[in-house]
Amino acid sequence: MKPIRRAAPVALAALLISAAPLHAAPADPRGGEPAFRALYKELVETDSSWPDGSCTLAAERMGAHLTAAGYPAADVQVIVDPAHPKEGNLSAILRGSDAKLPALLLLAHIDVVAAKRSDWTRDPFTLIEENGYFYGRGTSDDKAMAASFTDAMVRFRQEGYKPRRTIKLALTCGEETEKALNGVEWLLKNRPETVQAGWALNEGGGGSLDEAGKPVSQGVQAGEKVYQDFTFTATAPGGHSSRQAPHVNAIGWMAEALARINAYDFPVDLTPAAKAYFGASAPLYPRTQSAMAAIGAGKATPADYAAVSAANASWNATLRTTCIPTMISGGHATNAQPQSVSANVNCRIIPGESVDAILATLTTVSANPKVTVALADPPQPKSSAPPLTPQIMAPIEALTKEMWPGVPVIPRLSTGATDGRFTNAAGIPTYGVSGLFSDPDGQGVHGLNERIRVKSLMDGRAFMYRLVKAYTG
Repeated sequence: MKPIRRAAPVALAALLISAAPLHAAPADPRGGEPAFRALYKELVETDSSWPDGSCTLAAERMGAHLTAAGYPAADVQVIVDPAHPKEGNLSAILRGSDAKLPALLLLAHIDVVAAKRSDWTRDPFTLIEENGYFYGRGTSDDKAMAASFTDAMVRFRQEGYKPRRTIKLALTCGEETEKALNGVEWLLKNRPETVQAGWALNEGGGGSLDEAGKPVSQGVQAGEKVYQDFTFTATAPGGHSSRQAPHVNAIGWMAEALARINAYDFPVDLTPAAKAYFGASAPLYPRTQSAMAAIGAGKATPADYAAVSAANASWNATLRTTCIPTMISGGHATNAQPQSVSANVNCRIIPGESVDAILATLTTVSANPKVTVALADPPQPKSSAPPLTPQIMAPIEALTKEMWPGVPVIPRLSTGATDGRFTNAAGIPTYGVSGLFSDPDGQGVHGLNERIRVKSLMDGRAFMYRLVKAYTG
């Protein structure tokens, strides 16, 4: 199989052809709500958690909506690795009129975190509408986006919409657990034609609400930090606990090394998305406004970076690579000198930085030749943050201004991880944007009683329908 080629940075602007004017949106982008509610209900109530649920069943059910809307069977495929029969993916395509224009990829995962009925107030796999919220596992992460994408594709076909740019849909499995087959990674290796595109829309962005439910900002994710674990190991001869030689103790060596790692701050490495985030967010945070504005303007001093880092742990993580000890194991008896000790150090690496360079830094900072440092697992895909071009941002900003007047659009670098790590590494610039506004408490995502505001879902559905048309019309 030929390797997937990365898009050259100088050619990226040519890939992202200017979007269609927003007035091309239909008179009623909220049409067909009853059908959308039924589709969303069916998806949420299909258990797609690992290992008991089935992404394949969820993919089949969403595919049925597309074929019922008139898509040819050849353009709607449920793709399953035979070794993972319940971890299937849905691929669909709406062909554009200009084959020279790179496609737009709509990417969403349909697997969810497992949910135990006895822990929840309501059945996690029954969609319940209550007090202005939808409750259920996946109502927010990520079936809200998957349902909105599927619904948009259905409506495009029913309307006879003829995009200039091809639209590809990929609903994939395996994002929520390392134990499952990752559908995006598998498709890129085995069926690259289903996901190859000029750029992709994915989870990771979205709007923020204040405690009163008022929209505060519209987030656009442009890049994410790279997850990497490192194993620290120390060994010693051991012996009776009463006969320790001075300063010969594997646990002591490890403790000293980890304390140095814990106290170390990696240097600031400001990505374009992080710079834009701090500049746009500054007016929202009066206490740190001056320092954040300086970062956004490219004029920050060490004192500015220190003030922002100290004010918010997420801001600190946005500014630099972070590495922290997360697990430790050692010793074999309460009355014996430890013969070995190991620890895990988890790093979230700024995109574009070298894993080998981080390994070298950890070795230097631990400052003890008796403590070895090694990769705990193969490196994650390496990619740079995608550029925030006017072709990407202008339609988002215009729609946000129209639908949520006065709400700023704020790019950001994600400190977590999504399937965008695979598509970005494959040369498909991937942006997290949804138009779904979330409560400040996290809405129970990955936890108990997951929920989303009904209004937020319906607004996000209309936003995404119009955004896709703006990019492809």
